[in-house]
Amino acid sequence: MSEQESVLSITRDGAVAHLEFNRPAKRNAVNDATIAALKAFFSDIPEDVRVVVLSGKGGHFSAGLDLSEQVRREPQAVMRHSRNWHAVMGMVQFSGVPVVAALSGAVMGGGLEIASACHVRVAEPGTMFRMPEGQRGIFVGGGATVRLAAIIGADRLTEMMLTGRTYSAEEGERLGLAHYLTPAGGAVAKAMELARGIATNSSTINYLIVQTISRISHMPAEDGLYAESLAAALSQTGPDAEEGLNAFLEKRKPNFA
Repeated sequence: MSEQESVLSITRDGAVAHLEFNRPAKRNAVNDATIAALKAFFSDIPEDVRVVVLSGKGGHFSAGLDLSEQVRREPQAVMRHSRNWHAVMGMVQFSGVPVVAALSGAVMGGGLEIASACHVRVAEPGTMFRMPEGQRGIFVGGGATVRLAAIIGADRLTEMMLTGRTYSAEEGERLGLAHYLTPAGGAVAKAMELARGIATNSSTINYLIVQTISRISHMPAEDGLYAESLAAALSQTGPDAEEGLNAFLEKRKPNFA
């Protein structure tokens, strides 16, 4: 088994692929091999995978960047490392396949940056959201200033980084860091339930949702409205639209290929 295979466990449940960070002894701290494993998967997602669930083994989603690999790096190496994270997080967000994150324990630093690239986030009691980089003498480099700030705002991200404050699952849900709260130990089960439901959607519509909405949010209003019209035109002229509308009129569930 390669290091990439050992740090990221991949299993299947029908159309859902379940990816688990597999470094429980380090609270699933993200090393270079983990990023490489994510890159490998999202570069070549099996055609029959319609949704991905991402979680961490051992009670923690991820405590963030594995700092043991970062102590001695020259500026250019840090820059390249950060830009590689940006590229891989872009693949997670914009692969066209929805990603549901099951959050537990530590969701900190780089772990929160990864969660912020996911489309649906489920948290259970005991989840701890934190951005501790300010207390480590380093600045974020995995996309927090764009993705996390888009969720909670630049002002809140500034506060999190300056103070190292920890937000609970309940506080995180109010801030938008999580969309769902579950009973203890229930994050993965809820994430899988949601993923199975999302997998029954039209794959074309799922693709347009995860590709389009975030991009439109960064466009001037008139450009965004034009892009919305293009997405609507693409969605309403194919067999999925015909099936979905006929199913509605016939009062049945649609069956998307």
